[in-house]
Amino acid sequence: MAAMRVPRYPAVASSSLPYLTRQQMEHVDHLMIDVYGIQLLQMMENAGRHLAGLARERFLEGTSVGRHVVALSGHGGNGGGAMVCARHLANWGSAVTVALTRAPEALSGVPAHQLEILRKVGVRVIHAADLDQDLCCDLVVDGLIGYSLSGAPRGTAADMIRWANAQDAPILSLDTPSGLDVTTGEVYTPAVRASATMTLALPKVGLKAPAAQRFVGELYLADISVPPSLYRRMGLAFGPIFAEGAILRISPP
Repeated sequence: MAAMRVPRYPAVASSSLPYLTRQQMEHVDHLMIDVYGIQLLQMMENAGRHLAGLARERFLEGTSVGRHVVALSGHGGNGGGAMVCARHLANWGSAVTVALTRAPEALSGVPAHQLEILRKVGVRVIHAADLDQDLCCDLVVDGLIGYSLSGAPRGTAADMIRWANAQDAPILSLDTPSGLDVTTGEVYTPAVRASATMTLALPKVGLKAPAAQRFVGELYLADISVPPSLYRRMGLAFGPIFAEGAILRISPP
């Protein structure tokens, strides 16, 4: 595989950032929706657009045209973010396949809304059972399981993790590699071995656990429009961390 270029993103030291547990991130989401009126659809769009931009610049050599991408999508918020990423990459000229853990009719809420958009714009959508072991791609996007992971991945999600790890292509994970507990840092079996992870809002405690490092890969942080005042409500005070860019590269802990 040809060497991938490493684009320049503003760097931030791991030690300069607060790291959140699963419970704290759930509280962030609650405040975003119920207090600030920033809905999941908006957060998901921000996350997916930034993920697509990072995918293009870091793993597709700066252009999406003619590139083949497989996006693995769970049924929750991470899956919706992966679908947004897939839509943007398709808009930019990539041949994109979205593989779902569940049948389309089993999706609901915002992920179902994102799936309907994919259908309307003509992005190829398949079920996990139709993933071909010989399917060639330039990048795998991991949007299977986010911070809500509880125990080892099972069933279809576990099969898709194993499929991703068996590919020669790099893997870009959204928020956390699927199979990693974001609070404890425990790496379950199976877990995605990501080339890079783009986490959201603030990094999660489990991402800096020593055992997690070879699964997280390069760590990036993306802005999903969390107001600084929200963090102050949680007792977290720090400056505007995205002043230099919407995506930051976090140095190793």
